[in-house]
Amino acid sequence: MLKDTRPSAVKDIFNKIRATFRFLFFAFLILCFFVSAIYFSILNRDLVKRRKKLLQNSAFYAKFMLKAFNVELICKENIPEDENSLVVGNHMGFIDIVCLQALRGSVFITSLEMKHTPVLGQITDLGGCAYVNRKNRMNIHEELKGITEVLKEGFRVVLYAESVASDGERVLPFKKTLIMSAGLAHKPIRPFVFNFRSVNGGPVYFSQRDSLCWYGDQTFFPAIWRSLQLDAVICEIEFLPLLFPNVEDDRTKVANLLHQIVSDKFVPFYPSMNMEVDAQTSNILSHSL
Repeated sequence: MLKDTRPSAVKDIFNKIRATFRFLFFAFLILCFFVSAIYFSILNRDLVKRRKKLLQNSAFYAKFMLKAFNVELICKENIPEDENSLVVGNHMGFIDIVCLQALRGSVFITSLEMKHTPVLGQITDLGGCAYVNRKNRMNIHEELKGITEVLKEGFRVVLYAESVASDGERVLPFKKTLIMSAGLAHKPIRPFVFNFRSVNGGPVYFSQRDSLCWYGDQTFFPAIWRSLQLDAVICEIEFLPLLFPNVEDDRTKVANLLHQIVSDKFVPFYPSMNMEVDAQTSNILSHSL
């Protein structure tokens, strides 16, 4: 006898229809973001004032982006609106970027490769990002100087010290050089950890990883399409106590300390994650029958 697959087929069709409407909402938000950001860019000739306006604009639209993906954001120990720090934590794709920007508008450090990517490059430009060349480290000291200047101008700067997005199985080793921009600017470092707490109203499973994370060779639009098909996602950002580095500090020790602080709070993906939750639920149901 053939297995009746109609319920799952109907659900799959429903998910795709809903994802299509969410994508249209997402595209509309991007269009509005572009129009308003271009307006602020033309209106503000001063580079510092322009960046402030672009950050306010991107933070405004980031909140609506969370609605497009039906993401609920939990924040533990939120930081002051005017905190001028180097924010360092783990990175698993575009969802954590949107969550951070929705909480507190910040200058994100991204790659020159991203700057030259169609659409994404324009989004990062109009979002007030600063750039580093992650493939050629010959100019690292000039890039360090650039981040230091942004911090000195009073901006909060987000540095993903892993350099690339991870697959969520661990926090990748932190690159150490750019972290020292905080010491050079005489600003503190604010560590944070980002975790996925719930998906589709239940626990997070390993099989959902590629619908949550954007990493490796995945391209942007297929990645967001998978995320848009999820019912709902609950994320958590926890800001951790400030660190106050000095220029004289051993940058390897600073990077390792930050990595340890973030890793201790991170919940990694692994093949059997949350299977015990299913087992406990099954046992409770079997005993109640």
